Amino acid sequence: MGRVIRGLDAEQRRAERREQLLDAALDLFAAQGYLNTSIEQICTKAYVGTKSFYEVFDNRESCYVALLKRTSERLEDTMITLAANHAGGREREVAPGLLAAFAHALVDDPRVARVTFGQAGGISETVERQRRTNRRWAAGFLEQLWNSYDGPQSELDHRMRHGVAIGLVGGLFDLISDWLLDADLHDQRQLEDLIDDLTTFYITVRRGLVTEN
Repeated sequence: MGRVIRGLDAEQRRAERREQLLDAALDLFAAQGYLNTSIEQICTKAYVGTKSFYEVFDNRESCYVALLKRTSERLEDTMITLAANHAGGREREVAPGLLAAFAHALVDDPRVARVTFGQAGGISETVERQRRTNRRWAAGFLEQLWNSYDGPQSELDHRMRHGVAIGLVGGLFDLISDWLLDADLHDQRQLEDLIDDLTTFYITVRRGLVTEN
């Protein structure tokens, strides 16, 4: 058995170091950008040795991908919980709450907004694949939500709705990206305007989808 230090075994200490490194990376990537942040800087800020970094991550890119994954996993947990809590509710009442939670999860912390939207594009194929994975999950979430209101779909309708869901998710992310260019993240009224825009866009796309069916 491994040694227990501060009440933590070896695996728990590794998980703790991983979180410390991700928190430090979030601060540094948000403040000075991915390209201007070194592994040594991340380790110094996290009070973790370079050797320990490589026990957790292969390189800086894998650390960045893990940061994107952590953000998406937290968002997914929030959305799943909200959807479950409002199961059976009317879509016109449930959807705005889900979109508001979606927006808050991504922009309430300016660091998350900068790292997720300001830097992820164009870093590498691996990072882009993670971004697409996150968006595909969001599209799948929408499809499940729509199916709960519309009932089972034919294979043809399923393929069509999947394309619409992918496009809708891309549009929602693009609305947030555009808003972030000039937004004051501490201005609640601006955030409410963003949520209104997201809701209007969702309703417009969803109305067309229902009409098509």
